[in-house]
This record gives sequence, structure tokens and C-alpha cells, in this order.
Amino acid sequence: MTAKYNDDNLIKIKTLPKRHTTKYRGVYFKEIQKTTIDAKGKVKTSIVDKVYLIQYKDIDDKWKIKTIGKKSTGTREAYCNAQLTIIKNAVMYGEQPPIIQKKIKKEVLTLDDVFQIYKKHKEDESRHSKAIEGMYKTHILGKFGNVDIHSITTDKIVTFRKSLKDKGLADATIKGNITFIGTLFNVAIDEQLYDKVNPTKSKRLKFKTLDNKRERYLTLDEVNKLYSKIESRIDHEVLTLFVKLSLHTGGRLETILNIKRKDIDLTNKTVTLYDFKRKSTYMGFLSDELNNFLKEYTQGFKPNTFIIGGQDKKYASRTISRKMKGMLDELFNEGLDTRDTKHRAVIHTLRHTFASHLAINSIPIFTIKELMNHSNIEMTMRYAKLSPNNGKIAIEGLYK
Repeated sequence: MTAKYNDDNLIKIKTLPKRHTTKYRGVYFKEIQKTTIDAKGKVKTSIVDKVYLIQYKDIDDKWKIKTIGKKSTGTREAYCNAQLTIIKNAVMYGEQPPIIQKKIKKEVLTLDDVFQIYKKHKEDESRHSKAIEGMYKTHILGKFGNVDIHSITTDKIVTFRKSLKDKGLADATIKGNITFIGTLFNVAIDEQLYDKVNPTKSKRLKFKTLDNKRERYLTLDEVNKLYSKIESRIDHEVLTLFVKLSLHTGGRLETILNIKRKDIDLTNKTVTLYDFKRKSTYMGFLSDELNNFLKEYTQGFKPNTFIIGGQDKKYASRTISRKMKGMLDELFNEGLDTRDTKHRAVIHTLRHTFASHLAINSIPIFTIKELMNHSNIEMTMRYAKLSPNNGKIAIEGLYK
């Protein structure tokens, strides 16, 4: 307790002993009470501030309490939770928490602190994206992770964007990085940790509309070339099955890799697919050829055995991506700029090939929509131009 006189009034400031919980587990606050006693002895009390604390177990498994700071000096619950996350991570790896090793300035909030808050929110919503985290760790963390967000300016982000372009990254990838930095600043603003204008909102960082819709699909001749290339490899069985399932269902990479034996109905020649983008399941259909292939291939598989790889553990996405990229680059991408997303053949080209050949074979556009599990028909309409009934015949007979 502190006490002082002010204009004949005695003022006492005391931190009350009761700890109050917050929405973050392990983060607490105590109320700071102000008591004023005037010259006539009249007493007036009020709560004038809060002091935030965090509780955690140290490397010796003993409970520790650490005072982080007062609300009046800018400390907020989200910031305390970010610091608690840093400490827990350090303890988990047997390290002395950095908040003990060196006193952290309360006014400093790094971009990585904000990322930890963002990640916690998304995990609570079951919407955490490993792809987003991978992008952050690959490009943003090393540049801005340990930097105080108040010192990250538009100029620095412009320079960062240029560095990504100099590395030859695609425009869509660069835009994704800058957009995510903006997302982190929005998180800081929402949590009342940052009271300035989001530095990514500058006109200098405005992107032109990107024409990055993939138009590339494989012709029948190219599909056969791909199969022939795969056949020459030692791991041809896994890669052949991956390509067959991709070309017969249109499933994305993770969708195909997550198919288990229990998802396949050999009697009705169907496969249940999970769309990680839309968080929903949908039905795919198997050709007689693929159905017969799977009937032989999956003999002895347990219900939870993953089809690709035939193991209880999912085949690694990075491994199959690397193998497929090498073949697709060698067969179809020679001489193409790495940023030419419209014409380069990539794994997603297999999904595009599925839809394109459906259209070429006059399958109704609404049927294609269902088979692709598109959320709206506009996404499917770009394949309509490939249909033989798209107006070409009408134009051929016009004015004759």
C-alpha cells in the first residue's frame, strides 16, 4: 500500500488480494483500489486500475506467478496470454522461460506474439490452417517475427514484398503473405494492442487484380505420358494410384491422401471424399477399371488403412508433392516461368483435368459442379467453354 497527501486529502493506493480470472486460462488480474480520506474524515473508495498476472509451472514443475503489468500502462489480457504461451513453450523444451532470463519490456509486442494469439483463436474455432502457419514460418517469421509491431511500417512491408518478388515467388503467394501480415495487425487492433492504422492498408501495397485462374489441363496424350513416366519409377504403384484417384474423382491433394479403405464401396463403385476446403464430405464415383484396380490393391487392408501408401499413417503430403512436381516439371513445364500459374502443370492440374474432360465429354455443368463439390455454379462455369455444345456448332452454321 502507498499513501500520500493531496490538497489535505489522504490518498491510499492498494492492490486487493483477490485474483480474478480472465477468458484466458492462466491469466489473472487484481484490482487496484484508491481510498481518499478528506479533512473531515469522509472516506471514498474506488477501483482505479488492474494489474495482470500469469500463472505457470516452471521446469521443476513448480507453480510460479509473474506480474506482467498494469492496464493503465497498456497491458492487456491478450498480451499476457501471448507471454504465457512463450513461457509454456520454453518450459516444454526444458528451457528457462525468457520472461525470467531477461525482463521483457511491457510495451513491446512482437508480431510473433500476435501470431500466437491468432493461432490460439483459430484453434479454439477448429479453423487453424497448417498451410497458413507454414507460409508464416517460411517467409514472415524470420523477417518480422521478433520485431515490435509498432516499428513495422508500410515502408518495411513494401521492402519485404520486393524481397519476395526478387526470390521469384508467384504474385498470388506474395499477396498471401502481405494479406496475412494485415490479418495479424487486425488481430492486434481487435485485441486493443495496436491503436494505429493497419500499415498494410496503404495504397502502395494495393495489388492489381490477379489473373491466376489455372487454365492448364492435361490432354489424353499428356495423361498417358504421365503414366508412362510413373511406370519407370520404383515407387510407381503409389504414384499411379494417386494419379488415378485424382483424375477419376477430382479430389485435391489432401482429399486423396486421406482416403481410407472404409471410404471405398467396391460394390457400388463409389468413394466418400472429404473436402478440407469446405469442411464437408461428398461422393465420388469409380470407373470399372479403377474399381477393379482397387479391389486387388486393397486386399487385406483394414478399414482405417490409408489407400495411398497402404499404412495406418497418412502418406506425407510434402513427399508426394515433391515427387509429382519433379515429373510434371520435366514433362510439361520446361521453359515456363515459375510464376506462370496459368500454364504450368502442378498437382492441382489433375483436379482441373478431371473437370475439363467432363466438360469435353458433354457432361452437364450442374453435374460437374456436384462432382467437384463446388460451393457455387460460378466456380464451375469456367469449364463450360470446353463443352462441344458451347455454341461452336451454332457459330459454324451462322449466315449459311
